[in-house]
Amino acid sequence: MQPHVIAAVLWALILGGAGGVLTEIGPWYRNLKKPSWQPPDWLFGPAWTVILGLAAWAAVLSWDGASDEAGRMTVIALFAVNFVCHFLWSPLFFARKRPDWALIEVVPLWLSVLALCVMLRPFSVLASWLIVPYLAWVSFAACLNLVIVRLNRPFGDVREIS
Repeated sequence: MQPHVIAAVLWALILGGAGGVLTEIGPWYRNLKKPSWQPPDWLFGPAWTVILGLAAWAAVLSWDGASDEAGRMTVIALFAVNFVCHFLWSPLFFARKRPDWALIEVVPLWLSVLALCVMLRPFSVLASWLIVPYLAWVSFAACLNLVIVRLNRPFGDVREIS
C-alpha cells in the first residue's frame, strides 16, 4: 500500500476513533433538550464512518491528481486543517459540556469542509463530490448544535442539565 493511501486511512481512522472515544452519551447528554428531528444516537457512528471513508478516498484521489509538489502540499494542508477543526468539536460539546463553544467551533469546521470541497476540484472532480456528504452532514450537525444551544442555554462551568 502506498504511503498516501495509508495516511488517508489513518486520517479517517483517527478522526472516527477519536470522535467515538470523545463522545460520551451519558446523563448530561441524555438530559439535554433536543429537537424532534434529531436522528437516533446509533446513526451518528455509521454516518461518520461513511463520511470519513469517502473523505479519505477523496484525499487519495486528490493526491493522485496533484501534478506537482505544490499541489500535494495543498492537499496535505487542506486535510490537516480539517483534521484539527474536526477533532476539536467533540471535546468541546461532550467533554467540556459546552455546546455553545462547539457551535462557535463548528464555523471553522464547516469552512474547512467547504474548502476541501472547492479546492480539491482542480485535482479531482470526483474527490470534490466525495466531500459533499461531509459538507451536508456538518451543515446538518451545525443546525442541530444551534437548536440544542437555544433549547438549553445558558451554559456555564460544566453545569448539569436536569
